[in-house]
Amino acid sequence: MAKKKQNNAIICFVALGCPKNIVDSEKMLAEIAQAGFLIAAEPENADVVVINTCGFIAPAKDEALEAIKHAVHCKLNGAVKKVIVAGCLSERLGRQLFDQADGIDAVVGLGQRDNIARIIKKTILSKQPATFLAQSPHKISDDRDRLLIGPRHRAYLRISEGCNHKCSFCTIPAIRGSFRSKPEELVLAEAAELVSAGAIELNIIAQDTTHYGRDLKIKNGLCKLLQTLEQINRLKWIRLMYLCPAGIDEKLIETIATSEKIVHYLDIPIQHVNSKILRAMRRTDTKDQLQQLIEKLRSAIPDCLLRTTVIVGFPSETDRQFDELLDFIEWVEFDALGCFKFYPESGTGAAEMSAQVPEEVKQQRLDELMLTQQKIAFAKNKKRIGGKLTCLVDSVDDEGIGRGRFYGQAPDIDSICIIQNCSAKSGHFIDAKVVGTKDYDLLVRQMES
Repeated sequence: MAKKKQNNAIICFVALGCPKNIVDSEKMLAEIAQAGFLIAAEPENADVVVINTCGFIAPAKDEALEAIKHAVHCKLNGAVKKVIVAGCLSERLGRQLFDQADGIDAVVGLGQRDNIARIIKKTILSKQPATFLAQSPHKISDDRDRLLIGPRHRAYLRISEGCNHKCSFCTIPAIRGSFRSKPEELVLAEAAELVSAGAIELNIIAQDTTHYGRDLKIKNGLCKLLQTLEQINRLKWIRLMYLCPAGIDEKLIETIATSEKIVHYLDIPIQHVNSKILRAMRRTDTKDQLQQLIEKLRSAIPDCLLRTTVIVGFPSETDRQFDELLDFIEWVEFDALGCFKFYPESGTGAAEMSAQVPEEVKQQRLDELMLTQQKIAFAKNKKRIGGKLTCLVDSVDDEGIGRGRFYGQAPDIDSICIIQNCSAKSGHFIDAKVVGTKDYDLLVRQMES
């Protein structure tokens, strides 16, 4: 992209939400920088604050409203002139967002992502709040030319938009539309650009990565895409996130097992295991199918590490059904697990269901489940002491303490390896010995080459 004439306004960009939202944030940051705006790290030092929000569940909405409140406070104190809110919450609420947060100057929907620089300029000149909501927001985004938020050696590669699953608790289809695979040539062009810029780890993301290519009538679309990505020479790690259990078939398992670049780490959100609850969630899985899948994966890929996500307190969930979920987690011994309380999100079927579980019961179940998972994770960490790992260094401080990850740790969401006496630079692989643990993290020492 050609450089534009520099603008005088200073922009603070606040990126919230999941990795898919991070990709949107990185694209908007690039647009802002290319337009010649200066970028500040703190709202207090900016003329305009742009907040890219998540609107998936209540805590994400609360986090977004808190960030908006802080930006508006800076505006009232005279430091900030304009506050612009973009992303999923803007798409979900539209003009209603003005009623929920006073002081917003512009609300920007998902379909206007690539027009953010023009919208900033227009908002600076305008005296009235405005909405920028695309008539057709659900398009295929070109995610090339991003300004990466994290280290250059790792990046997210989004391969689709939207979701076709109709889970009764989820707002994503309403916000981001139906599932749309990104054309393979566009995915490969973005991957090549990221690797050319220094990425050696690509983390594949979508609402359901297993669904890739099905809307385009491509059989084994994800497998074919992965096999092509493997041919990128400087790419070392390919990580698969958000794999719907029902979409993991023999072909995909074989592709992962025989690959030299796809790391043996799978993120498989199961949400629950009780058959009645799964049906109420409109999930197609059953407990038996999930159990068979786990056994099949561990048989085909013995060193496979598994991450999952579950929901507690779904409407009508009984103590016995919760115990069934807890027993399953103890049987599987997931390497990493995220747990959410059920939130009755407006517009979802589950929000209207009877027998809503009391908040204190939800919290009690979440605490019990996470304590169970903590014991599993700590025991697994303890078993690693004395063993050797290959770590990718993410950063090194002035005292030679590095932070990195082995293949079983995804960026931003999992634990890390704290590297003692790290002499390697960010973006390099090292051999390390596990010497201890610190909560969920591993303490490792770089080994002499």
